[in-house]
Amino acid sequence: MLDLRVPTGFFFTLVGLILVAMGVFAPAERAALTDSNVNLYCGLVMLAFGAAMLIGAKVAPTKPPAKPPTQQ
Repeated sequence: MLDLRVPTGFFFTLVGLILVAMGVFAPAERAALTDSNVNLYCGLVMLAFGAAMLIGAKVAPTKPPAKPPTQQ
């Protein structure tokens, strides 16, 4: 069974990379009511979360439940 951290990590990493790229290469495309680069900051947070999910899935993989011993 696939660990849920893997697709979640890929999703957040991908979206984070897109937002970081938008924040770096198109800083004028920001929210109208703010002067900060929201795409860059949110992208960095999402990238860090996605990386943490992928690292967590790699370091501590889930193990299938142990089968009870059969008696003969």
